[in-house]
Amino acid sequence: MSFQINRGLFTLDMSDYHAILGVSVESDVKEIRKSYLTIARRLHPDSCVANSEQDRQLAAQLLSKLVNPAWEQLSQEKSRTEHLLLLKLKGQAAARKRNEIELMSGLAQQMLKANNPDHFYRSALQDLAERQFQQLDQMVEIVAQLSELNMAYLVSRIGAGESSAGAAKKVHISTSATARSAPEASTKVAPVPAKVRESVADQYYRRAENFASKGNFAQATLELRDALKLEPNNSRCHSLMGMVYLRQNHATMAKIHFNKALAIDPHDLMALDGKQRIEPAQPTSQSAAKPAKKDDRNPKSNNGLFGGLFSGKKK
Repeated sequence: MSFQINRGLFTLDMSDYHAILGVSVESDVKEIRKSYLTIARRLHPDSCVANSEQDRQLAAQLLSKLVNPAWEQLSQEKSRTEHLLLLKLKGQAAARKRNEIELMSGLAQQMLKANNPDHFYRSALQDLAERQFQQLDQMVEIVAQLSELNMAYLVSRIGAGESSAGAAKKVHISTSATARSAPEASTKVAPVPAKVRESVADQYYRRAENFASKGNFAQATLELRDALKLEPNNSRCHSLMGMVYLRQNHATMAKIHFNKALAIDPHDLMALDGKQRIEPAQPTSQSAAKPAKKDDRNPKSNNGLFGGLFSGKKK
């Protein structure tokens, strides 16, 4: 039996490991491991309940040629991080060619039209994943459907972001045009202040901050890298990247980003706080003889920006 799949994300010169393991592209490593163990128990020769010898051999081949390699890639932090970055780039490429992609799966086609893409994606994925290994001869077909669903979800997410930005721009232009064409009224109406729209880099920063607060430093790093590609001189992104590296005990990388942040903005508080943690001020001979005084003005001063950002405690 051939295990070659030419649908969905597989058509973009990549292997869709999430589809093989029947998990969401947003799953964390715990969810991925849980799915892998369930599949492995079903396919492993010692626990496989297939009725025929042919099915047992097929199960063993699926485990060794598809499932185990997928788990190996997604279980290691470095390879998983690289795969997630590739997944995002391929999703962006597919979104740019939205009208050209071919989707054979009805679920994937509905995904692109769904009013609530997140809910539709979770429901459709769960349904496919439950049937994925019930009939082994249909496993490759269902993986292909899952990969098309993953592609459609990535395209839908990226497209929704672009549509929102375009709609906001359209409303702004239409309002301005109306204001120019309307005759001047005798009573002047105070203009409504325009809402400052969040930049794309700010969106990456916000998501990175959220991932970092949950301890998902790999995803936080990916978000910040994307932000810095758009705005290399964004001091906030550099300082947060430094904090993420520092939390993982990568002091050298943390210092590099703190220095970049301070070169852009010498008053960046997060960068100043982080750099002080890496290079604490050396006490003088006079101060070394005296115990450090506790700062009574702020009993939580030892937490600093770093502790506050990642503590996860409610204030």
